[in-house]
Amino acid sequence: MVKKAELKKNSIGLFQGTFQSLGQVAPAADIAILLVASFSISGAQTVMSVIIGWVIYALWMVTPYQLSKYKSNAGSYYAYAAGATDKGGMGPVTALSFMYYDITGAAFGILGLSSFIFLMAPAITKIPYLWILFGGLFTAFIIIITYLGIRPSLNYTAITGLLEVMFLLIGSIIIIVRVGSGNSIIPFEVTGKYSLGFGSIMFASVFSILDFTGSGVVTTVSEEIDKPKINVGKSILIAMVLTAVALIPSAYALTVGWGVSNIGSFATHPDAGLTVFYRYLGPVGLVLLIIFTVNSYFSNGVSKATAVSRWWYSAARDGVVFPEKIGEINKKHHSPANAIIVWAIFSFVLDVIVGLIFGPLKAAFVLEAGTGISIIIVHVLANTSLTIYSRRINEFSLLKHGLAPTLATIVGLVVIYFSASDIIKKWLASPTGINNAYFASFIFTILWILVGGTAITLYYWKKKPYILKNAGEFDLPK
Repeated sequence: MVKKAELKKNSIGLFQGTFQSLGQVAPAADIAILLVASFSISGAQTVMSVIIGWVIYALWMVTPYQLSKYKSNAGSYYAYAAGATDKGGMGPVTALSFMYYDITGAAFGILGLSSFIFLMAPAITKIPYLWILFGGLFTAFIIIITYLGIRPSLNYTAITGLLEVMFLLIGSIIIIVRVGSGNSIIPFEVTGKYSLGFGSIMFASVFSILDFTGSGVVTTVSEEIDKPKINVGKSILIAMVLTAVALIPSAYALTVGWGVSNIGSFATHPDAGLTVFYRYLGPVGLVLLIIFTVNSYFSNGVSKATAVSRWWYSAARDGVVFPEKIGEINKKHHSPANAIIVWAIFSFVLDVIVGLIFGPLKAAFVLEAGTGISIIIVHVLANTSLTIYSRRINEFSLLKHGLAPTLATIVGLVVIYFSASDIIKKWLASPTGINNAYFASFIFTILWILVGGTAITLYYWKKKPYILKNAGEFDLPK
């Protein structure tokens, strides 16, 4: 019998692991699209939504940080949840929710890059369907570079990612200093003349959470990183610090740089972020922001493809949700090539369909709303699995494995509540095409996860209980 190819152990180190996480965060690209969404919802208080998003996500990172000490499995949150109990009952619903996040989340790169290019050169929007070509080229790039293996792809994200963080931090400091008397405490107020209310700040925090989403995906390379039970946790901590350094000062700098009193026009301006950087950093700052933003989209795509393909490989290896064929490893490059190709093509087709209906920018926002909710549910399931698994292996600590994940879950559910409330309220008050789309995205996300997750779990319990019993159990030795 011919031995199947596997992921290559000890292929990367702490440096690449850190930027596997930061690459998916894509801070410069966040400024181009996700912060625009936050500004459209919470206005002058966008920096508050970003801070809340970071705090929430930092709390959520307790779970992968703790679980990475116990298990090195490319399945990440899926494997943690599946292996939490003897019968593996949490595996299928986590896989389904995680998959929804993967497929809709690709809109950030495929549609976001196209939107950004359009914002830079509005004249090309007159060419019908050109954005589809941009999306196709982007998809082809991430397929090729991730197909070639983990080390070259993550070396690329690591080097460019470090430069990106440095540029955003230095650029933000220069803007804040040059704004001078325009600096204000208003961006940190929850109520007041320029505040849109706490509910809006919390809804905007869904998009802000997406600004930081990816900090835990280093867990997907657990089977390929050196000393995984040490370096995965370190990578998460360093990545979280770097995301805060890159995005929180930037959110504030964009607010005061645009002007608090005029902030309502920020989200409707075709290239507000570029305008602020050009206003205070000149042509050099503008060109550098454009370069880093475009590269940030590509880095995000590479990091996401790396993460998606690894956990799909793990689930396929277990026989959960995905067929075994999806999990096959390329013998030469040791990459889950089939998973990369299937995910990228499926995501591209979905993005094109929704993009044709709403246009690339609005389509990205609509899909990302479902992305935010689904990843929150993934984390809720992972938080629960930490408590259960730590008890299973007799390592339970009330603070680390009980209170911290429980608090993270409660906060996640609060965010979903405010998000759902805001979406439904706007849909009832003004059932426009875009509000209908947000509402439909929310409903479909919930049905996919709850109804789909319940149905597929019952199927495995009744038909293939032996598969769930072994799901998520793979672990590299220390």
